[in-house]
Amino acid sequence: MDFDRIKEKLNILADAAKYDVSCSSSGSKRKNTTKGLGDSSGMGICHSYTQDGRCVSLLKILLTNHCIFDCAYCVTRKSNDIKRAAFKVQEVVDLTISFYRRNYIEGLFLSSGIFKSPDHTMERLIQVAKKLRNEENFNGYIHLKSIPGASDELMREAGLYADRLSVNIEIPTKSGLKLLAPDKNHEDFMKPMEKVKNEIIQYKSESKLIKSTPKYAPAGQSTQMIVGATGESDRDIMYSSAFFYKKYNMKRVYYSGYVPISNDPRLPALGSQVPMMRENRLYQTDWLMRFYGFDIREILTNDFQHLEMDIDPKLSWALRNRHLFPVDVNKADKQMLLRIPGVGLKSVSKILQARKFRKLGWDHLIKIGISMNRAKFFLTCDSREKELRDMDSERLKQLILKTSFSKYKKEFSDQLSLF
Repeated sequence: MDFDRIKEKLNILADAAKYDVSCSSSGSKRKNTTKGLGDSSGMGICHSYTQDGRCVSLLKILLTNHCIFDCAYCVTRKSNDIKRAAFKVQEVVDLTISFYRRNYIEGLFLSSGIFKSPDHTMERLIQVAKKLRNEENFNGYIHLKSIPGASDELMREAGLYADRLSVNIEIPTKSGLKLLAPDKNHEDFMKPMEKVKNEIIQYKSESKLIKSTPKYAPAGQSTQMIVGATGESDRDIMYSSAFFYKKYNMKRVYYSGYVPISNDPRLPALGSQVPMMRENRLYQTDWLMRFYGFDIREILTNDFQHLEMDIDPKLSWALRNRHLFPVDVNKADKQMLLRIPGVGLKSVSKILQARKFRKLGWDHLIKIGISMNRAKFFLTCDSREKELRDMDSERLKQLILKTSFSKYKKEFSDQLSLF
C-alpha cells in the first residue's frame, strides 16, 4: 500500500466532506452479538454527545470528489479547479478498520461525488458497507449518503448494511434547485426518500411476525438543506422541513449555512456568509416542531416570514400571542406548559409530577430549574406582577433582553473571578 498516496487522498476527501453536517447517529441499536468489531448501540457519532457526556466520532470522508454535475453552490462541482482524488473500495474498508482498532473512530460516514452515474456511485458505497459487515464483521455505526437518482434495488440493499441513509435535498425549493443545479431533477431526491421510508415500514411490520427479519436502516433517514444560497425565507425553509418530516418520516433535517465558494452571479457575493445565529434559530424552530407540539404555521406565516435574531422562536411566538398568557402552572395542561418561554421538556415533566402532591409556588419553580428571567412574565402560580398587564410586547421584549444580558454578564464576571 502506498501510504503517502493514501494520506494525500485522506486529506483531500476528508476536507471535502466537511460541508455535510448531517452525521448524527441517534436511533441506531445495532449490537455486537457475533464477537465482531464495534457496537453502535446507544452511541452518537461525529461531534455528537451521548447521555453520559461522551463525545464520539467517525471517519467522515467522500469516496471521491469527482462529480459529473456542476452545482453552483458545491465545492466539488465539475467546473471547480480543485485537486481531485478517489478512494478504492478496499482502501476505505482498510482505513475504517485501522482507525477503529486505534480507537480514533467509532463508525463511518461515507458520502461521494457522483461519477459515471448515480447507480455506479451508489454501488461503490454499498460495496464498502457490505465488505465491512460481511468480511470484517464490523458492527459499528455506518451512515451512507443516498445518491439522488439511484435505483430502488440499490436503495433497498443500502439499508440492509447501513444504520442511517440520507439524501441531501440541498436547496429548499424547486425553483432554487433549478437555478443553481439545472442538471439535477427534484424528483431524483424524492424517489430515494420514498423508497427508504417504505422499506423501513415494511421491515418493521415483517419483524413483528418473523424475529429473524434483518434491520433496515435502524437509525432512519435524514436530509440537509443549504441555507442562504438562494433567497428562500425562513418560512420557506421550515415549511419544506415540515413537509419532509410528515411525508418521509425523517429523523432529522439539518441546516447548513451557505459558505461562499465562487463569484458565480447566481450566488450571494463572497463575504456574505450566512450568520451562525440564523442556523441556530432554524434548529430551535425545528425543535419546537418535533418536541414541543408547535405547528410550523403558528411560528412562521405570510406576515412573519423571518425568525427574529435577537430572541428565540418560542419567546417570539409568545410575544405575538400575549392573549394566551399568563398560564397558571397549577392548572394548565402539558401542551400549554410547553409553550411558556423558559420552560423546557424536563421542567414540564417535573411540574406535572410535583403538582400532584401540592400547589406550586415561585420557590418551587426556581428549584425545578425554570429560566425565570423569561418565564416569570408568562406564568402565574401565587401572584403576578401587576405592572406587566399593561406592558406592550415590544417593551416586554426589551425588558427580557435587558434582564437576560444582566444575568449572563454576572455569570461571566463570576467565572472570571475564579481566575
